[in-house]
Amino acid sequence: MKTPQFTFASIFILLLSATLGFAEPELKIGVIGLDTSHAIEFAKLFNDPADENHIPGAHIVCAFPGGSPDVVLSASRVKGFTEQMRTKYGVKIVSTIDEVVKASDAIMILSVDGRTHLAQAKQVFGSGKPVFIDKPLGGNLAQVLEITELAKKTDTPLFSASSLRYTSGLAKLKTQKIGRMLGAISYGPAHIEPHHPDLYFYGIHATEALFTLMGPGCISVSRTHTQDSDVVTGVWKDGRTGVVYGFREGKSVYRVTVFGTKGVYDQEDGKDYSGLITHVLTFFRTRVSPVPIAETIEIMAFMEAADTSKKLDGKSVLLSETLAENTPKQ
Repeated sequence: MKTPQFTFASIFILLLSATLGFAEPELKIGVIGLDTSHAIEFAKLFNDPADENHIPGAHIVCAFPGGSPDVVLSASRVKGFTEQMRTKYGVKIVSTIDEVVKASDAIMILSVDGRTHLAQAKQVFGSGKPVFIDKPLGGNLAQVLEITELAKKTDTPLFSASSLRYTSGLAKLKTQKIGRMLGAISYGPAHIEPHHPDLYFYGIHATEALFTLMGPGCISVSRTHTQDSDVVTGVWKDGRTGVVYGFREGKSVYRVTVFGTKGVYDQEDGKDYSGLITHVLTFFRTRVSPVPIAETIEIMAFMEAADTSKKLDGKSVLLSETLAENTPKQ
């Protein structure tokens, strides 16, 4: 292989750039799905320099509205959110996903209906551009596994996470000196959308917060279900237990309690998207997901197994069996 030749001038420019810290060019982001408030929140962070949490370095340049007529939270909001994106944040609205791909350096699939993500991913993967898919990664575990396998086959950098993973409160909780962790309980709203496994639509936030503290390694799940709440208990391979307590009535609040040999600590969190978006931007530049895809798959399998446990009147369900049952046939 031929050794590259560098002139004095080229070396000088490289050294000068490193010394002065020249900013990288602004990334052009394309969005698919304007039926979620996340589209507005993310546009505020990227496109509004006056916002106190503005994140420089990228700009949402275009978007495809999408929308699902059989999901109330999609059909009732897509028109209004689309108009806000156009008029308030200067986003060009396009009529096809292909237009989004061509105009962008990186893609965000934000459609609130997880069932649409696989079909949308098929139109994006293979373009060579990094893709962030908002929660839930897919409409069920089988779709999640198909999406991740397709990303692997097309060599597409893929990242998916809930914003709860990167809140300041959870970060603070992780620094507490608890000794050896024994387990944790994560609380949060768990409203059900009938086209998705019960926890996929909203309970995913409390679930991801739990996994952020516990890490991967869950082997079984059992669930107690009532009209107003769900209590989902996971057993980890090292004997720790993690609980998601999801509720459908009362104040919408997120809180995590962690139990250790040297203390018990808890932390309440609110909505904070800046942590997630900071990690998304880093991912777009490095093309390396900050969360291993295997962990994201385990989170989705945890929630799918919770649905199976509900059908079995609370019986414990192995995650290995859940994954095997939902792996697409070759």
